[in-house]
Amino acid sequence: MRVLLTGANGQLGRCFQDRLPADWQILATDSAELDITVLAQVTATVSAFKPDAIVNAAAYTAVDKAESEVELAERINAAGPANLADVVAQHGIRLVHVSTDYVFDGNASTPYTEASPTNPLSVYGITKLAGERAVSAAAPDAIIVRTAWVFSEYGNNFVKTMLRLGKDRDALSIVDEQRGCPTYAGDLAQAIIALLQQNAAGGIYHYSGDKEVSWFEFAQAIFAVAVQKAVLSKAPTLTPITTAQYPTPAHRPTYSTLAGNKIKALGITLSDWQSALRKTL
Repeated sequence: MRVLLTGANGQLGRCFQDRLPADWQILATDSAELDITVLAQVTATVSAFKPDAIVNAAAYTAVDKAESEVELAERINAAGPANLADVVAQHGIRLVHVSTDYVFDGNASTPYTEASPTNPLSVYGITKLAGERAVSAAAPDAIIVRTAWVFSEYGNNFVKTMLRLGKDRDALSIVDEQRGCPTYAGDLAQAIIALLQQNAAGGIYHYSGDKEVSWFEFAQAIFAVAVQKAVLSKAPTLTPITTAQYPTPAHRPTYSTLAGNKIKALGITLSDWQSALRKTL
């Protein structure tokens, strides 16, 4: 299989390249090599490489910054995927587009399914949902994978932030009322590869971690492993706080656990994030 990968230098992009099957060929691009917001660039790259599939791991993911950079977030998260979908529809290419749990408002009390109503609270969530809709409209056979709370050994993420703060501070206050499922980017990459290998039906799939926690509980797990692995000599004292005590420019869903039954029915297991956390550290 010939795969065109966008967002190659991000967490998912790096992990996807690490796990690429030996008999696959890849053209790994980041925004410097391929600006997905420019249709002519997408068309030229696809015409030259002739991929069997495109995996769109490119995204504007600075959730709070998006509140003041609306136009840029719209271009990358909505217009870019629309360009990719238009081109794959013309050439009969599979598209896997990665989306987010932030398309939901967090008012649910049970895990969100692929059919659950969307109602994003932030510019980031709104633009990601717009990207989903553009992809579905132009390329109904495209696969859209919603994921959540992604971490890995690459890039910037909550795990790395906690480790950095833990080295410098004796005490940290962590939000305890937002709940979701951490997802290891390597497991997400493997799931996307499996979807392509199975030639899975188009539509939306939820893929995330296999155990729900709050950010506070996730931080507890991170520091427990960090001390066990001697990454840190001791863990800082953690204090649970409310969202109101830690205001941010963007509103985040209080509850964003994703139900993964649809993808599990294909024999694809959810991310064992606790095991992945130990390996990552």
